Amino acid sequence: MPTPTLDDLRRYAVARTLGPPMTLGRAIATLGFVQADPIRAPARAQDLTLRHRVAGYVAGDLERRYARLDVHEDFFVNYGFLSGPLWASMHPRRKLAPWDAATRRRARAVLAFVAERGRAHPREVDAHFAHGSVTNYWGGSSSATTHLLDGMHYRGLLRVVRRDNGIRVYAPHVHVPQARHPAARRARIDALVDVIVHNYAPLPAITLSSLIRRLRGAVPQHRDELGAAIERAKARLAHGRIDGRDWYWPADEDPRSADHEARDTVRLLAPFDPIAWDRLRFELFWGWAYRFEAYTPAPQRKLGYYALPLVWRDRAIGWANIAVERGRLRPTFGHIDRKPASDPLFKRALETELAEMRRFLAL
Repeated sequence: MPTPTLDDLRRYAVARTLGPPMTLGRAIATLGFVQADPIRAPARAQDLTLRHRVAGYVAGDLERRYARLDVHEDFFVNYGFLSGPLWASMHPRRKLAPWDAATRRRARAVLAFVAERGRAHPREVDAHFAHGSVTNYWGGSSSATTHLLDGMHYRGLLRVVRRDNGIRVYAPHVHVPQARHPAARRARIDALVDVIVHNYAPLPAITLSSLIRRLRGAVPQHRDELGAAIERAKARLAHGRIDGRDWYWPADEDPRSADHEARDTVRLLAPFDPIAWDRLRFELFWGWAYRFEAYTPAPQRKLGYYALPLVWRDRAIGWANIAVERGRLRPTFGHIDRKPASDPLFKRALETELAEMRRFLAL
């Protein structure tokens, strides 16, 4: 295959990632993983990501339909929502830091309590055991019960069955042991890599390696094999050296295809949308640095608290901050260059995207 240009890769990235919308169940199965974030500005990141990929999607649909879908909360390359087969392939997790005897006793007691009830809210567990508090990873104080439940969830002893006002409700779970012979283990790791590539291709080599290494959190039992997985991925994926940088994408896809021609569409993307997730790729494609500034002190923000990248055709030309005031959408925009307001196609496409945002937020 002739080497594509950077323009080819940019069009390909937008077209393959923002394809025709589908049902929610099919989108979860196809993507395998959707990154989560609890901030609502104007909606959670998982909802903002799915609205471009699911026909008629309304903010909160994933949470409302969670129990009826083959979807599970867990850690992949980040925390998010995983399809059933992907979730199952990562467990049982092994080679974890061992718990001390006291923690093991508490975990057994909590597991018995949750199993007896069938499912339990952390508040119910805390009221029953009153474990007190621990220092969490960010230096503050948090419920020891919540800390223990998080650890049990990560180890696969519990699964999230739903959320109540954003709080995870747990049920007991036993994962089926995976085949441990080398060929099956390699195939399982490569399948995880395929989910990464499906979601984030085309990938600069440095991003591909970084994302595969992040699987050490998803499959700690395979952390020592991730270097070999990177080499296998590079050998089987299509690739090209463009402007001095190596890029990778699925072997059965052609970035130069006419199917990837840009459409007259405006998209407002979540900060963690697969299009925007890799900040290096974003800057290579569009020549400016997108930053997520929700945790940046307000005086130091350049784009805004929760700036959504604004993509016109196959170009990220700016960003928007979306507020809802008295039931009305209040967008503010920033542009890298001048706003293409004189282009009637852009104006019409932007109005369509804002109307879609109102529908998505049920305004």
